[in-house]
Amino acid sequence: MSRDVPAYVKAHATGRWAETMFRALSRRVAERWEFGSFRGKGKGEWRGVVDVVALRKNTSQPPNPKLKRGDLFEVILVQVKGGSARSPTKEDCTRLREVARHYAARSVVLFEWKKGVSWRFLVLNRRSLRWKETLGEDVFA
Repeated sequence: MSRDVPAYVKAHATGRWAETMFRALSRRVAERWEFGSFRGKGKGEWRGVVDVVALRKNTSQPPNPKLKRGDLFEVILVQVKGGSARSPTKEDCTRLREVARHYAARSVVLFEWKKGVSWRFLVLNRRSLRWKETLGEDVFA
């Protein structure tokens, strides 16, 4: 993009590309996972701390005898950051932890992408509210 493009336009495009890269890199290791994105009008960012929800059927035997295998789901909450977007604040991490509790999410993941430079997956430690770098294979194992 040229220099005369407003910053918010660049941020919008970078955010969309970051999500696209997250999906592409995750698909390599997340065969049975489905991804749901929360984009607003014009495919821009929307409210809330969760950008993407990863969902798959849990095929283990449920503890409730009224349920059968495959009735329940595994949930992973994902926040996506692209370009020079700021890292999640302590308040963001607290909110992510509370959303994860509410939905009994397996984990909370941060995906960071910088065009042509790097990408990485991080998992939130819910006690310390600190991010730990990990591999996509470990996130979606």
